[in-house]
Amino acid sequence: MVTCKISCREPFTDTDRQIPQFQTRERPQFKSKDELFFYMQQLPGRGPKWQCTKLKLKGYKSEQPIHLIWRDGLEVTKQLFANPIYVNHMCYDPHYIYQEQERQFGEFWTSDDAWEIQNELPEGATIVPIITASDKTPVTRHTGGLMMHPLFLTIGNIQADVRMKATLHAWQCTVFMPIPTFIINSEFQTLLWACLWHKCMDHVCSNLKVAARVGEYMVNPSARLCYCFTPLISHITDLPEQLMIACITKNSSPVTTATHKEEAKKLHLSRVHLPYWRNWRCFNPARFLTPEILHVLHKFFFNHVLKWIKQILGHELDVWFKNIQHIIVLMLWGLASHSFICAGKSGAKDNFFIPKLELMQSFTHAITHVGSLMQWTADVSEHLLITHCKHPFERTSCQRDFVLQITCILNQEETIQLFNLYMLLSSSSSAPGQDPLINAIIMEDEEIASTETNPSFAWISNANPAAQLRILSDNAQISFNVTVKADCSRLDISQLESLYDISDFYHALHLYATHHGCILPGQLLFNTWLKFCIQLHSTFHACRVMPSQQVHAEPSSSNFPRGNCNIVLFNQRVDQGSYVAQVRTVFQPTLPKGSRAQIPEHLSRVLVYIQHFDFVVPGPEPSMGMWVVRRSYTRHPSQSQRVIRRGSIISLTDITHAVEIIPVYRGLLGNDVNSGNSLEVFDEYFLNNFADKELYHSLSVISEN
Repeated sequence: MVTCKISCREPFTDTDRQIPQFQTRERPQFKSKDELFFYMQQLPGRGPKWQCTKLKLKGYKSEQPIHLIWRDGLEVTKQLFANPIYVNHMCYDPHYIYQEQERQFGEFWTSDDAWEIQNELPEGATIVPIITASDKTPVTRHTGGLMMHPLFLTIGNIQADVRMKATLHAWQCTVFMPIPTFIINSEFQTLLWACLWHKCMDHVCSNLKVAARVGEYMVNPSARLCYCFTPLISHITDLPEQLMIACITKNSSPVTTATHKEEAKKLHLSRVHLPYWRNWRCFNPARFLTPEILHVLHKFFFNHVLKWIKQILGHELDVWFKNIQHIIVLMLWGLASHSFICAGKSGAKDNFFIPKLELMQSFTHAITHVGSLMQWTADVSEHLLITHCKHPFERTSCQRDFVLQITCILNQEETIQLFNLYMLLSSSSSAPGQDPLINAIIMEDEEIASTETNPSFAWISNANPAAQLRILSDNAQISFNVTVKADCSRLDISQLESLYDISDFYHALHLYATHHGCILPGQLLFNTWLKFCIQLHSTFHACRVMPSQQVHAEPSSSNFPRGNCNIVLFNQRVDQGSYVAQVRTVFQPTLPKGSRAQIPEHLSRVLVYIQHFDFVVPGPEPSMGMWVVRRSYTRHPSQSQRVIRRGSIISLTDITHAVEIIPVYRGLLGNDVNSGNSLEVFDEYFLNNFADKELYHSLSVISEN
């Protein structure tokens, strides 16, 4: 089968067929674009049909005709609900999740609203939760800079981790809403746009609202008929559009009655009198306008909080580096007043001049009603605006039949996508027990450019398995990877100590051997690695394997004059306690060629030389909620008057987590402090439990123990 990109313009002409590529490659089965389109018309299966409707706002004229490019929301929902590729990744019933006596919220099905809606439905009915996302975007560059307002739709039955992967087509573009210019005073343009937007949404979602009220029979991925109702549970968008959807004015809250000025409460409506959600069963803008993490938190931080901090700290912020949201409170320690840090940590504010700040107060309420907020992030829809919206418009010409070209292209792409789905399911049926979604993930990942993924994740996923040495922890819950070929081979002890600047290495190796009842062979050489990868199971979902993390143990270089060595947690086998250390070298002893000696089992493993940190007791720093660790020192084993960092050797499998520590800044920093030496020039550090939620949970458990 030959696949190609097509458009409604002449994609294949006689001139095109003279191109050398057409002469050297396998010739397609069609001889003209008409024949190609004929073949496409014969493909089995048709999705919801794209169509064009001309709209008008009564009493108002626009500079250009208003064309709505759309397909029926209910038909799109039926297609998603019946898609067999999601058969193993669907949920249909509300349920509770408890950890001991504490209730937990995750997917929508664990929320209060799921139970409330289910209790209102007839016995045996199924909820098909409708989730929408929208944002305006330019769809053309060379045809007049056309702006459109796409709407994406998905259903809450599909598991959130599948929905949030944009490349799995769990989101479907349902409508392209126009953004016309009306022939009227400019101050009324925004109001007319809002009225038109609600009118378009009302048109597209009309059948969904009927299904929410009286129900609709749908076929699920297992080919079973279900009596379904379609409540709207979430509309994901940024704050300005939330205000438009809620039909209220700027500087008001879309989920509460808070406004910018007390006297404006009487006039906070936007004058849109027919919102699209007005007759949708179980509607409530205060609930379906879910807090959106990307705009409410991340952009709020960069637009407001970061500016405040820059004003206080000035140039000091310029010498600091990555993941600033995870470490900002730590960076302020010792440089800003205690009251400022506490205010930044709590997010308290007396007035309502920043709507996004007020929205944070609704997070707890929203979680109980719709579940975890991470599943409502706009990251996916922002990605879809790039990958799924602009390509059809780029393949059109600015002619009178522009809208017809678009609908034709969209219908053809839908036909091709369904045929590819059929081919995927057919191929998976030849391998019983295989999940078709896994095949889809693999195929989609191959299509994504490597720059769109974390480079470390891309490295581990694309690494040649034959070039990797995989080591499992004793309980088989942690996987370690090093390359089969070491970065430095057959170093003697003096070379290793000099390269990594660890003068007590031999003494530490002797203690390790003695502790395990081993005798060091006379002549030992060492293979060393500059990094290893650690991969753990999720602390929240035991069956889910998290992406791997790289841990560096590099000697000094021009970029890192004191080495580039990361921090880990490790377990002491004696007391099963967790401790913090810096990895200085990863190595494996070996013997000279021709030697008949044997290396004891405990010495033949991949080992790690570490330098220790001690926890500052009695507990976490009260205002920060983080442990403080202090670098540990000792006397040199052969030079008693020399103080060195305390080091020891452990097995690689004793490591349990890669962690992040942040220096405890107790004043202004010199210009010689930078990201390349910040882990070497300080003695006290915060153990950052806010680096990610997995680490936060793990450190919380460790603290309790």
